[in-house]
Amino acid sequence: MLAGSVGGLILRYMPAGLRLRGENGWKVRGMRLGAVLTLLAAGLPPTAAQAEWLEASSANFVVYADDSRRDIVRFSEQLERYDAALALLTGKTLGTPSPSNRVTVYVVGDQEDVRKLYGNGSRFLAGFYVARASGSFAIVPSVRTGTTVLDFSMTTLLHEYAHHFMISASRFPMPRWYSEGGAEFFSAATFPANGGISIGRPATHRAAELLMPAHARDVEVTELLDPPKESRSRAYDAFYGKSWLLFHYLTFDETRKGQLERYIALLTRGTRSRDAALQAFGDFEQLERNLDAYLGKSRILSFTLKPEMVPTGPIAVRPLSPGEAAIMPVRVRSKRGVDAASAKALLAEARAISARFPGEPAVLAALAEAEHDAGNDAEAIAASDAALGADPGQVNAYVQKGLSLFRMAATAPDKPAAYRQARLAFAALNRREPDHPLPLIYYYRSFVSQGLPPPDLALAGLEQAVGLAPFDLDLKMALVTEQVRRREFLQARRNLGPIAYNPHGGELAAAAQRLLAKMDAEPGWDGADFAVIVNAADAKEDD
Repeated sequence: MLAGSVGGLILRYMPAGLRLRGENGWKVRGMRLGAVLTLLAAGLPPTAAQAEWLEASSANFVVYADDSRRDIVRFSEQLERYDAALALLTGKTLGTPSPSNRVTVYVVGDQEDVRKLYGNGSRFLAGFYVARASGSFAIVPSVRTGTTVLDFSMTTLLHEYAHHFMISASRFPMPRWYSEGGAEFFSAATFPANGGISIGRPATHRAAELLMPAHARDVEVTELLDPPKESRSRAYDAFYGKSWLLFHYLTFDETRKGQLERYIALLTRGTRSRDAALQAFGDFEQLERNLDAYLGKSRILSFTLKPEMVPTGPIAVRPLSPGEAAIMPVRVRSKRGVDAASAKALLAEARAISARFPGEPAVLAALAEAEHDAGNDAEAIAASDAALGADPGQVNAYVQKGLSLFRMAATAPDKPAAYRQARLAFAALNRREPDHPLPLIYYYRSFVSQGLPPPDLALAGLEQAVGLAPFDLDLKMALVTEQVRRREFLQARRNLGPIAYNPHGGELAAAAQRLLAKMDAEPGWDGADFAVIVNAADAKEDD
């Protein structure tokens, strides 16, 4: 029996057929650490691009890639296998998402292409992931779907999907070390040729920061479990590596069995982070010594899951039509987000492609998004209607039509009538896809935008949308706003926890922390100055 914790969920049992295997510390297939680091630094050559864009559709993912059928199928199978492994190890499944709420993965060439799409701050980027109720997506370079050492871009994608899973599967307010350590733990994976998966292997991509003091500033366990209030230094440090090490050690070391479970239980009951860690793990200096010894072990454990334990389900592959392939770069850039200048340039490209492929529904839906982004609501609605007339299954056309109608309603002479009209586009999407979050969200927003108190049905819809997209923390904050307005402080506190502890939450996390502090300091707080607290500027920038 193994006692550990994953994503706020406790590993209370070892599933039948699951075995622990010893891994050779920081060696990979017998190679010395230096050779591993040299290989990782040099990078691995991406799979050669093919001439045909393909779509691979599975239960939890949609993958678009200019690649071979064999490689896109194997890539999709590995992603589904990874999702199944997370569900098995945590004992928690997310449920089958609605078709439009699956994670979409765009494979876009090399890392330089990814960095251009990301924009500023992408110098060392190997891929990125955006979680939102309108459709979560990841943008990655071509991935080599090997069975031994993973491409770093694949490791990055697995890391971000682990965050997606952990946030979705748990309401536990995860400290930063726990969130990142868990994501590092899960993403240190391989996919054996037999169809299984190994998880919890040595995180070789963190070897340099853990083993070479000159490479990164060391981070002591005290900094993880009792982080200082001031912003962390911007200098590169071993935070990720040390968080992985602590998570791995507490999961597998027999002398620490049950401690991670106790730590989570204490935090869930509201115990301060430092106090919870001291009660669960004991003396921090002893824990530091234990971690040093653990890092020096020649072999460490990992999970090995057999193929039958992590089924992938069917993978449907189809080639994109010439029009769909031509418009794909426009779709990807639209999903990433545009500013006023880039929206105009992208619209010109979308119109040119639409002229080459007149009447093609996918092209028209992408054109509708480009028109909306450029501020042309009437044109966006016309393109959406044309797309839906040719193919009622173009979900993005419903969305773009609804968004444009909502924007027009804000300045309409008869606002109630305009918002009723705007809701119709989302109502049509709801009839087609009842579990899509956007119709529920915009039904609620149709009242808020008019300054009207949302009825109970609208609040129920917002709560359902949060349940369908728990990873969208902006949406969760909207629910908190409504719960505070209704004086439902206990429910609001539960939803604030994941927002406040989100390691990449920025100002939204800071606002949630201010609200929790207010609730702690004033148990009788009535929520009157909610907006002031949320909008207050932090004295220090979130790191």
